[in-house]
Amino acid sequence: MSDTPEAPPRRWLAYLPLIAFLALAGLFLLRLYSGDPQRLPSPLVGKPAPTFALPALEGSGLPGLGDADLRGGKVTLVNIFASWCGPCRDEHPVLIALTKRPELARAGVRLVGLAYKDEPGNSLKFLKEMGNPYAMIGVDASGRVGIDWGVYGVPETFVVRGDGTIAYKFIGPLSPDALRDTLMPQIEKALR
Repeated sequence: MSDTPEAPPRRWLAYLPLIAFLALAGLFLLRLYSGDPQRLPSPLVGKPAPTFALPALEGSGLPGLGDADLRGGKVTLVNIFASWCGPCRDEHPVLIALTKRPELARAGVRLVGLAYKDEPGNSLKFLKEMGNPYAMIGVDASGRVGIDWGVYGVPETFVVRGDGTIAYKFIGPLSPDALRDTLMPQIEKALR
């Protein structure tokens, strides 16, 4: 018999990986849901829009979209959308209202669309159902142009100055408040 006491069982060590995983998962969720998506940096702001040429959405009666269309001396809003995107449906009435603002029409501001990773037939059905606020629509079926623009997800809206320089990127669906408080000031700034 030995006089040394027996070591206590270390069953808690078996739970250490689970505890570490739960701590990391909690941290990631906290960062994911507590952040403002508008604070995500965009390396393209202040730089020329990427070079691209997208075909028109057949049946829309509108031309396709390319980088040359963004250099006409007027501010252009480039909205990335898809028919399969729920937030795009929520945002759509705001886009319709945006195109009816007389001060934007007087300033020559136009809204163009980029149909992102969507079937053209579905995009066309979406626009016929919800209304079409776009002056031009480019079809980015592969998503390659969206990647070049640094798209995180849909919807996203870019403010592009008349010289083709990206002035601002709005991530997520536009609401009436976001339009008034965030996007309109950015458009006005780009018009100066």
